[in-house]
Amino acid sequence: MQKGMNYDVGKNYSILLMSLREGAPYDDAFDELGNLVYEGHDISRSAGGPDPKSVDQPIQTPGGSWTENGKFYQAAVNFRSGLRERPELVKVYEKIQRGVWCYKGVFELVDARIADSGGRKVFKFHLHPVTKTVLKGVRDLPHNRLIPTKVKVEVWQRDHGRCVVCGSETNLHFDHIIPVSKGGTSLTAENIQLLCAKHNLEKSDQILSLGPLIATSVLISGRIILG
Repeated sequence: MQKGMNYDVGKNYSILLMSLREGAPYDDAFDELGNLVYEGHDISRSAGGPDPKSVDQPIQTPGGSWTENGKFYQAAVNFRSGLRERPELVKVYEKIQRGVWCYKGVFELVDARIADSGGRKVFKFHLHPVTKTVLKGVRDLPHNRLIPTKVKVEVWQRDHGRCVVCGSETNLHFDHIIPVSKGGTSLTAENIQLLCAKHNLEKSDQILSLGPLIATSVLISGRIILG
């Protein structure tokens, strides 16, 4: 998947790719309740064309069809106005570093607006986290299990992107050393370690550090597939 905004790509959901890293191209943000404000996307850069950051974000293509901005905006406005009974469900993935993405869960697209930003118009999409299973085969994480970006980056760098038990570099999970159910926190790197799927399942909810002290959200190197 190459685009950051992907409307209605699943049987009953859309996908957004986001980033909170320094220098990220868009102003995405989470609030203290886990709600996401996602900024729309610019026009594509073209030879001889304007700087994408100098013009309004487009709602339509030159041919008159909806851009991804337009599709998400229309869905949000229709829900807000009552024309749509249920909000669009959106699976969100966050970029940790080049080629590494982390699943953030399923969100509901509840509203959208067009805001001024540096003399141009940009889209702001408002999404609320879903706390129950709404997509078949997708288990959504309680908010207190979600790990802040800075903690993920610190753990990834400390553990060198490998399972602390076997050194595997694929199908990795952020694991709570002390489980949340036993009072463990998602807010510090000291309670988080990288485990491959095999060793994460073997550990289950035991209080056991399987590597150097250095949530459970699935992370894959080089691909965006797991949900």
